[in-house]
Amino acid sequence: MKILVIDDEAKMCQLVAEQLREAGHEVVTETSGARAVEFLSTVRFDVVITDLVMKPVDGIGVLRAARAAHPDTDVIVLTAYGTIASAVQAMREGAGDYLVKGRSLDELVLRCARIQEKHDLRRENVALRRELAATDRYAEVVGASPALNQVRALAEKVAASETSVLILGESGVGKELIARLIHRLSPRAGRPFVVVHAAALPATLLESELFGYEKGAFTGATGRKPGRLEAADRGTLFLDEIGEIPPALQVKLLRFIQERTFVRLGGSDTITVDARIVAATNRDLVAAVRAGEFREDLYYRLAVFPIEVPPLRQRQEDIPALAAHVLTRLGYNRPLAESVLRLLAEHDWPGNVRELENVLERALILAAGDEIGPRHIQLPEPVLVPPTAGQGGSLFEVERKMIEDALAKAGGNKSKAAKLLGITRRMLYTKLARYCIATEDDAPQA
Repeated sequence: MKILVIDDEAKMCQLVAEQLREAGHEVVTETSGARAVEFLSTVRFDVVITDLVMKPVDGIGVLRAARAAHPDTDVIVLTAYGTIASAVQAMREGAGDYLVKGRSLDELVLRCARIQEKHDLRRENVALRRELAATDRYAEVVGASPALNQVRALAEKVAASETSVLILGESGVGKELIARLIHRLSPRAGRPFVVVHAAALPATLLESELFGYEKGAFTGATGRKPGRLEAADRGTLFLDEIGEIPPALQVKLLRFIQERTFVRLGGSDTITVDARIVAATNRDLVAAVRAGEFREDLYYRLAVFPIEVPPLRQRQEDIPALAAHVLTRLGYNRPLAESVLRLLAEHDWPGNVRELENVLERALILAAGDEIGPRHIQLPEPVLVPPTAGQGGSLFEVERKMIEDALAKAGGNKSKAAKLLGITRRMLYTKLARYCIATEDDAPQA
């Protein structure tokens, strides 16, 4: 914790500070109540320990300044035997505790430890409230397709264990949703679910964010800061985009998974944390291991129980339920017209569920309170195989030739041809009819 100690007796001030520093706290000292009041207006402390009898500003004045600047700051008043009545007044003014001078300094350290526990509990409650708010969005894995039911069943089976889980799948399929489901069904459900997006942070910042740092670990590190791992103690740490973690950090992460211990950046003390690891990636980690970009031993530690989340194009029967769920969350409670559902079903959804959410949110804005119709559904054109250099003709002719080439490459297999073109099989049939392209299975039977 960050503690301010105020006492006009410099020797007493330093004695208290040294004892608290040995207990692991960051301590600032001040021998003037007036200067302490000025200090409190600009700097926030977790705890203020102040002598009661000082001039010109006494402990009551310091107390009032601390409470006015930061109501959450705890104040401990130090008092002599003859001023117990004043100590009672301090308690009425909002002091959290008082201690008679001359008692063992161990008692002061103990009281600060109790305050630390209270602050930790407060932070934990805040984290849990945030988790609860986030869970509203991830409340359910929506859909009943066989592919999604299999994922759900695997998540339910692994949730009760302490096994590390690696969630695989394309960007936007809902890997974090599955991770939250595992946490919610596990014995750790009442503890924090902490998310680290590896690709969103530069390597230097990622290490300090994950493991925390000590004062002076780098420029700007003015105090100790616990990392996300400590925040996830007795809960779950979700490492999204694990394939983007740099090699040096992979070593430190592997050591934690093996031993459940780590050292903060710039520190020397070994810290033990009980956090379950659930990781996710849209990369082929096996290929990354072969290429020397990802440690093989870390891969096997993470992939004890892999779960692959299928892309939306492989579970299109889930689209109506997903669309209804997204729109309900956005405040739209009317059923979608069949014409809209057909449009959604024909799209290939390269951006998966995230793209569906974006399209529906945009449609809701465009509808401006009216019923959502086909004109409000703005879908990007599918990315087709690019024409070869020098290929001429109209757009009609170019696209027709592209479809014919894809069918030829696929040996007439329409599913493979659709995949080559980056479109759905249903959309391929639509285009075959539009361009009057006959295939072998269209030929009349003898």
